[in-house]
Amino acid sequence: MPQQPSPTHKLFLLDAMALIYRAHFAFSNNPRINSKGMNTGAVLGFTNSLVEILQKETPTHLAVAFDSPAPTFRHQTFKAYKAHREAQPEDITLAIPYAKKIVRAFQIPALEKQGYEADDIIGTLAQQAEKEHFEVYMMTPDKDFGQLVDDHIYLYKPAFLGNGVAVMGRKEVLENWGIQRVEQVRDILGLQGDAVDNIPGIPKVGPKTAQKLIQTFGSVENLVAHADHLQGKLRELILTYGQQGILSKELATIHTDVPLEFDLEQSRYQGPNEAQLKALFHELEFRTLLQRVFGEASTSVPTKPTDQPTLFDPSAAKQAAPTPSTASPLATLATTAHQYHLVDTPALRKALLQNLVLQKVICFDTETTSLDAHQATLLGIAFAYQYGEAYYLPIPEDPAEAQQIVQAFSPVFESTTIHKVGQNLKYDTSVLQRYGVSVAPPIFDTMLAHYLLTPDARHNLHVMAEQYLHYTPMPIEALIGPKGKGQKSMQEVDIALVKEYAGEDADITLQLYHKMAPELKAQGLEKLFYKVELPLVRVLAVMEHTGVKLDTEVLANLSASMSQESQLLEQAIHTRAGEVFNIASPKQLGDILFGKLKLVEKPKKTSKGQYATGEEILQTLAKDHPIVAKLIEYRELQKLKSTYVDALPTMISPVDGMIHTSYNQAVTSTGRLSSTHPNLQNIPIRTEKGRAIRQAFVPRRPNHRLLSADYSQIELRIMASFAQDPSMMAAFRDGKDIHQATASRLFKVPLDKVDQDMRRQAKTANFGIIYGISAFGLAQRLHISRTEAAALIQAYFEEFPAIKAYMDVVVERAQTQGYVTTLLGRKRWLRDINSRNTTLRGFAERNAINAPIQGSAAEMIKLAMIRIHAWMQQAKLRARMVLQVHDELVFDAHQAAIPLLQQHIPVIMKEALPLAVPIEVEVKAGENWLEAH
Repeated sequence: MPQQPSPTHKLFLLDAMALIYRAHFAFSNNPRINSKGMNTGAVLGFTNSLVEILQKETPTHLAVAFDSPAPTFRHQTFKAYKAHREAQPEDITLAIPYAKKIVRAFQIPALEKQGYEADDIIGTLAQQAEKEHFEVYMMTPDKDFGQLVDDHIYLYKPAFLGNGVAVMGRKEVLENWGIQRVEQVRDILGLQGDAVDNIPGIPKVGPKTAQKLIQTFGSVENLVAHADHLQGKLRELILTYGQQGILSKELATIHTDVPLEFDLEQSRYQGPNEAQLKALFHELEFRTLLQRVFGEASTSVPTKPTDQPTLFDPSAAKQAAPTPSTASPLATLATTAHQYHLVDTPALRKALLQNLVLQKVICFDTETTSLDAHQATLLGIAFAYQYGEAYYLPIPEDPAEAQQIVQAFSPVFESTTIHKVGQNLKYDTSVLQRYGVSVAPPIFDTMLAHYLLTPDARHNLHVMAEQYLHYTPMPIEALIGPKGKGQKSMQEVDIALVKEYAGEDADITLQLYHKMAPELKAQGLEKLFYKVELPLVRVLAVMEHTGVKLDTEVLANLSASMSQESQLLEQAIHTRAGEVFNIASPKQLGDILFGKLKLVEKPKKTSKGQYATGEEILQTLAKDHPIVAKLIEYRELQKLKSTYVDALPTMISPVDGMIHTSYNQAVTSTGRLSSTHPNLQNIPIRTEKGRAIRQAFVPRRPNHRLLSADYSQIELRIMASFAQDPSMMAAFRDGKDIHQATASRLFKVPLDKVDQDMRRQAKTANFGIIYGISAFGLAQRLHISRTEAAALIQAYFEEFPAIKAYMDVVVERAQTQGYVTTLLGRKRWLRDINSRNTTLRGFAERNAINAPIQGSAAEMIKLAMIRIHAWMQQAKLRARMVLQVHDELVFDAHQAAIPLLQQHIPVIMKEALPLAVPIEVEVKAGENWLEAH
């Protein structure tokens, strides 16, 4: 006899499509591409939501509702229903079948009914289950479900983009919508309509008006029946469109009479089908979920080291041949024959060194105490030179002894004949540099190779091993435990296990090298890899090791003045608001701006029902409302103070008193460098307060100065060169102010009649066009109407037709081949360039236009850095390159070397990657970075 439900029974009903769409767009800027080229972001986000519920909410029963692809009764009622929706993104189309497989593998019902939407299925089951004494939670980000909330039915809005979970009962829904009964949600929706679903509503009736009308009349029907009680324009609208409002209410109503019966036993959650779910996680390469759901990593850790034959026995390689890469589902250390040796005596170290110097190719990997290469202590080095075999060299704690052992292997690292392979070699190079050992070319970095081959993917060893070797390496958590207070350090791990872990890293990286090297050649990426990215590794390692000096007194004074200015701004804001409130509270700020001051008629709201007060919204209001301008200024001050002025002094190294940023070569898909800890690329330069921070960057010694060398308008020059636009090329050749020259043509005035506002608009257009700016975007930046912006863009293309022709050709080429290239052949793959979804396709088209320009600019400055570094070393100058920020290089040099640097550096930068137009470099020296810029 079936078990009867009890009050503790908790049913979760999931709106699959809403969760899948939400996950897709959450990952849109950081797509999760697996080794098969599939974007798994939507499936991953959906599965994460499901697992979150299972683990945190522990429901007794679950069901997941999917929309049917067939038309519903709403389409029959209103043919234009959802007619304006863009085509479903292809990645979502691929995700839906996998989401269904995931649900079924969890042994949860996946429900779908032709002619009905998931909303109706959830509504029907929710009401049936409530009658069976269940606590029912409708899991969806869709606010429309508020109409179904009851004493035991709740709307469960999952966490998203920083907003926590919101569980809404009857009280919360009534307060949020400003109504007396939850069913009036349908009336509000009927009046205001829904642009996403193409529900028309009543024209010009927004949320506030709809709320007031329903509070007064109770329902759309009653409002229409008593429209003569209204006055003016509103009365006319209701009389004209009243029946449309009633129809819209019907379209927005979630029907609860779907012919489905709630099956108590079928929806009872009893755990997943482990075999099915594991197979799916392996197929989709969901390593973290595998560990999270089953409490295990995607690989087993050997409990006992493999029996070892004699070290350096040539037969060992044959015995240790790896298992075929077709192992199912993925090969691991536990399922692969291998011999990883511990080299922990002088005799074994000598024997290893003798073997290494005889090799043509070796792979090495360092094990350390920290991810920060400037502070990490070396624990060991793993070497590999044949598949399935590796050697782990532990490094003692004593610094002198450690340095002696590391330097004994300098003949290997500093050899110019041995090809040295590694994963993220800049890190290893930086660590070894602190032990007095250099890593000389030739080198090969698998992370950088993968970055060039698949720039939008993740470039860690796990991803690459699964993609190329069908192998899952041992996760670091298998050694030190999961993140948190209980996580161990590598020093605490059994040396036998560290040997296996480190040996595997070196072994797998060596195998990846042999897979990737031919692929770089096949893709035409060898020149970019060997002439640009690899030589840059050494340059960046030296720059990071050198660091840059900060004047903390300058920052302290800036902090004090910013605090004082913030207080004055705070007082001014409170005065204009007419009361004191917490400016840092989005809720309180929204209530002031839109509830009290009513700056706009129909303010946007967040998913929590609060007024939205994001940067974009405030920028649109700043011109017309002084309080908003003050708010923007206040926020800028607070951000600068917390992110840089107060934070930078805490990042100064106690060892040498310098700031050591980390430059990332394999992050941006365009090829530009980024920096972290601290991020020096984002120090504002357009505002006076942002520029002031540069005063704190100073030379390391009293007789030194900083020198800045900055490419002038390099991206515009590259665009002109690519497009071969005669007007723009002539302006650059004649040395004219390009923005003034552009303004002269756009506004049809002589050069000497161009005013600052014209030049500003032309400058915004010049740089905006490179990024494929829309009329809406240009209107926002220039604070003009969209019509004026569209006219400006049209005038731009009429004056510079070759620019428009070039952009069209680039997009067409991208649509044909699926990617665009830079001057040196860097590829930017564009997955959505032929998407039926216009939003995704538009984004891809803008990338197609911009990526070759940004990427070529990145290659130009990288080549310049490599050649300047080599020249300074050869000339033995008392000068060091210390910073790279966008198109600018900063040097810390003895004042005697400044004239020579000013003479040679611009020449090297101009000749790094010649264009069809002149390249200009602005060079200036000063007592600090601001003065030098």
